[in-house]
Amino acid sequence: MSYQNLDSFRDPEVAKTLSGLIAESCQSPMRIMEVCGTHTVSIFRNGIRDMLPEDITLVSGPGCPVCVTDQKEIDDFIQLARKKNVILATFGDLMRVPGTQSSLQKQRAQGRKVKVVYSAFDALTLAAQNPKKKIVFCGVGFETTAPTVGACILEADRQGLKNFFIYSAHKTVPPALDALMSMDTVIDGFMMPGHVSVIIGADAYLPLVEKFSIPCAIAGFEPNDILASILTLVQQKEAGESKLENTYSRAVSPIGNKKAREVMEQVFDRVDASWRGLGVIPGSGLSIREEYERFDASKAFELPPARSAAPKGCICGAILTGKKIPPQCPKYKIECTPTDPLGPCMVSSEGTCAAYYRYHGAITKVY
Repeated sequence: MSYQNLDSFRDPEVAKTLSGLIAESCQSPMRIMEVCGTHTVSIFRNGIRDMLPEDITLVSGPGCPVCVTDQKEIDDFIQLARKKNVILATFGDLMRVPGTQSSLQKQRAQGRKVKVVYSAFDALTLAAQNPKKKIVFCGVGFETTAPTVGACILEADRQGLKNFFIYSAHKTVPPALDALMSMDTVIDGFMMPGHVSVIIGADAYLPLVEKFSIPCAIAGFEPNDILASILTLVQQKEAGESKLENTYSRAVSPIGNKKAREVMEQVFDRVDASWRGLGVIPGSGLSIREEYERFDASKAFELPPARSAAPKGCICGAILTGKKIPPQCPKYKIECTPTDPLGPCMVSSEGTCAAYYRYHGAITKVY
């Protein structure tokens, strides 16, 4: 059976075969990090942990874009919402993320113009419809969302819009994985994100594999996609191999989406960026290039340095780096819940804490 292009992504018989092969192949303990928050949710929803041998531990990584957004960036969004004549456009996941002193949801309750949108193009439409207002879009996300935001900037330039701005807090995944491998987190294999890989291509991870001799597998999001990626990671470890396997080849090519990458390269420069839990990672951020800086909210608006501080007692940083799991947090389900979150990992639909809160009681195995 080929595991590169599974025809039945949810077929329980295929899942049973894959889980059996994983059990047969696994001869020693292995910690696998699923980088993507969507993988975390899918693993819980489909009961993947309960299908694995005890020696395999799945830990979540920094693949939730809202969760890794730095506290200062959250505070800057709040400052922008307070600006006169501004409509702040944001994804819904950002609304309840606690800033140092407030949140976007609280700002809207106080009368600020904060609007939830589903894409950067919705914000662009707002700018065209409200020429007397300044529309600021909170640009968060990885290589999956950055091309769309870049395309919006190009379109705003084409239309000659002068009231459209982006605050770019975009980050790129490969440098974060490099940083993780340089920390004290024990990772024996990476399950690479499917959506990001569609854009950047499988070959983008080869330097990581070569530098750290770490098994890697690009995975889709269906149950058998995930099991197939776990199988190849286990087989690599037991064989003493370290290579990149693309188990999502129906969507991910070696070079990715060339047009999307060209848009990113045209609009953004790579800069150092601060990640929640990982600190400053060289070359991991995307800043709007000088040619398009008139659309850069961080330069168009005066934003005094914020005295930003992570929520007291929040261990999102440890969770995002695989050092802790949510039940190990003393505030989990007590002082931190989805309705009253202490940190972003409990807010985002891709957040690890939110996934544990929703699904943990329905599974028998956490590790």
